[in-house]
Amino acid sequence: MNPSLELAGVALAAGLARHGDRPAVLTGGSVLSYQELARRVDAFAARLGTARRLVVLAADNSVGSLVAYLAALASGHPLILAPAGNDAAIASLVSAYDPDVIVRPGTAGDAWGEPALEEVRPVTHHTFHPDLALLLSTSGSTGSPKLVRLSRENVQSNAEAIATYLDISADDRAATTLPMSYCYGLSVINSHLLRGAGIVLTDLSVVDPCFWQLFRNRRATSFAAVPYTFELLDRVGFTDMDLPDLRYVTQAGGRLDPGMVVRYAEHGRTHGWELFVMYGQTEATARMAYLPPDLAQSHPGAIGVPVPGGSFRIEPVPGLEDGELVYSGPNVMLGYAETPADFAAGRTISELRTGDLARRNAVGLYEVVGRRSRFVKIVGLRIDLGRVEKMLHAMGVQAACAGTDRKLVAAVEGSHDTRLLAKTLAQDLGLPRASVEVHAVQSLPRLATGKTDYPAVLALATPASTPAASGQDPAAPAGTGSATAPEDVRRIFAEALEVEDIADDDTFVSLGGDSLSYVAASVRLEKALGNLPPDWHVTPVRDLAERARPRRGYRRFIAPLETSIMLRAVAIVVIISTHVDLIRWPGTAHVLMVLAGYNFARFQLAGDRLPRLRRQLHSVARIVVPTVVFIGAVMLLSDKFNYTPANLLLLNTMIGPAGWTDAWHFWFIEVLVYVLLAMTALLAVPWVHRTERRFPLAFPVALVGAGLLARYGLIGVDILHTRPVLWLFALGWAFARARTVPQRLALSAITALALPGYFGDPWREATILAGILLLAWLPALPVPAFLHRLIGVLASASLYVYVTHWVVFPDLKDNHPVLAVALSLAVGVVYWAVSLRLQGRLKRY
Repeated sequence: MNPSLELAGVALAAGLARHGDRPAVLTGGSVLSYQELARRVDAFAARLGTARRLVVLAADNSVGSLVAYLAALASGHPLILAPAGNDAAIASLVSAYDPDVIVRPGTAGDAWGEPALEEVRPVTHHTFHPDLALLLSTSGSTGSPKLVRLSRENVQSNAEAIATYLDISADDRAATTLPMSYCYGLSVINSHLLRGAGIVLTDLSVVDPCFWQLFRNRRATSFAAVPYTFELLDRVGFTDMDLPDLRYVTQAGGRLDPGMVVRYAEHGRTHGWELFVMYGQTEATARMAYLPPDLAQSHPGAIGVPVPGGSFRIEPVPGLEDGELVYSGPNVMLGYAETPADFAAGRTISELRTGDLARRNAVGLYEVVGRRSRFVKIVGLRIDLGRVEKMLHAMGVQAACAGTDRKLVAAVEGSHDTRLLAKTLAQDLGLPRASVEVHAVQSLPRLATGKTDYPAVLALATPASTPAASGQDPAAPAGTGSATAPEDVRRIFAEALEVEDIADDDTFVSLGGDSLSYVAASVRLEKALGNLPPDWHVTPVRDLAERARPRRGYRRFIAPLETSIMLRAVAIVVIISTHVDLIRWPGTAHVLMVLAGYNFARFQLAGDRLPRLRRQLHSVARIVVPTVVFIGAVMLLSDKFNYTPANLLLLNTMIGPAGWTDAWHFWFIEVLVYVLLAMTALLAVPWVHRTERRFPLAFPVALVGAGLLARYGLIGVDILHTRPVLWLFALGWAFARARTVPQRLALSAITALALPGYFGDPWREATILAGILLLAWLPALPVPAFLHRLIGVLASASLYVYVTHWVVFPDLKDNHPVLAVALSLAVGVVYWAVSLRLQGRLKRY
């Protein structure tokens, strides 16, 4: 076969000029007509030459990539599409298939620029089948040597089928929400160019307000979405948007939850647009089925009917209730390519076995019920991973499941009781508990296409290991990376948190840990394991021992201690010493308020809204109950202190006298409780919860701004009779969320500007500023290792010390101030220890 033989290209690419001056490509600032697009395509085709050569295009959503794509299709050059941003995928394809030409995007940021063309050789040494037009990576394997071979007829016929059932006209304009290197995104371009419609070309995300501004300005009529897109649409408030030109939304790239289908179909019906749920695979060029929009609400779980020109049959599968869905049509690929020799092959398959298990319902719609290849056999039981996902979904859990013949692995989105879920799955499936793992993740792992990344789910599995296999000494002592370290972690967590059943994937936070129990646990873990990672409180038990670093050399004597712990311990000692008149160093109570916000962000904001609410209320109760119990005991047993019922209700700061009396002893506790309850109530509101999740740093910064209004007296209401502290609490929260140096610098600048004049006492304000800057910029401080336990106990008991010290020091302060401080600390520590023991017993009942 003569590789230089000139062949006709794909018609939709070769016939652009026939659409004349109609707009073909629209960007934020320019419009390219079909005539102009045709001229640019012809010019680039001339650069490719008339002899057929293998072209690799690193494509992005730019005019240059679009021109290069159409030029290769129009002039008959076999084209491999790859994502421009994935250098590893491009290198893999170049290595595997040895292209003649490599085309990359032009100047970065120039969407209209000419793409860069790298000539590898002027004449190909490959042999191409006459029908070969396009080569795409199979779904989920971008960069894999395995490619789908598509013909001119495949590309043209599928574009025609899509344009037919979507009724695309020259007046339509589609916004590009998906990369053109992805077959779904490419099908949007092909079907619209076929009908002379416009392409609103952009690489903006749907979460970017600029995307929707462009969408409205260019009067776009449609956009494409994968299941994950709808989660993003929910976050940006899509259902509240005014999109007057929107005609339809398409969905493919994986199964969309039926509830989501119903909700968006209903919204579209009431707002004048339609939802097209579609089904396809790269092996079918793009689309194989669509669900007519008028049936979306009544049959939201169906994939619908075959696209025009296609047909389905269901082939029985031995041992299964449902059969495999098999598709026939002109868009079925020629076959696969795994080496350059496959370019010469013609059609090797006549129909496509989808690998999906399906049935046809009573009204003639096809429904996919599982995946033939997504089965594992564990202890002789055949497990359908797709149905396991549906089981979890029925429990209200978004999940992705993978597995081997030894283990089922599920990733669940958000904060869930993974132990309970694993136990439930094991019971329902009839599996041993040890063969089921459930891992909580912030969001399900996804590929660049938006599809679930199942290999990443499987990678969450706990590897089987032994001390010998890991190179550890079974007899190694704690703190040196011992093989028994996970058991040390479990024991410490069990004692610090009063819990018994601790699994490998549990974390300090998932077990209910908060700022009050954090200190004791961290100090004991440091002693057992060595230096802890900064995120130890959200690190699974199985990983914590491995991530801890053993202390060596001088670090056995001088070891880092977390700054927040050190500040709590120092602050409570300074507060007591100041009240006893041993020293005068005001300001550390307000450092503790900043620490409260910092720890609130670390321990109280993970998980879904309702579980988070319960955890926040529990944390507030751990402050309120011991305080109220102690105040009540003092009121009952002594008449020395003028406490009132307002103290017992922690309301003195609101309704008590303005002057300083005994009743003001607990102002800090009261104000802290008010702030915590206010933040808990605020975050219990669903839209506020979503806003905080979407803007984790901007949200507390906004609270800082609101708090500064009160700090500068710009709010005329004063119900607390104290200096406003919300801005300090929110500042600590913001510092916990800051991830970059510029962010911390900006917050430090706000702190430095807002503190002067807060008290009118430069020393007090400097103390607060120093504490905040230490917290922000020094995560740990070097402290003699033998002091860690003592500092940890003082920090853990700081709340209890504050509550109790008022009744301890008065009789000693004048003659024995040092003893007054020491005894105040000791009584507070004892009250802390007794309270913890009582709380633990109550948990067990």
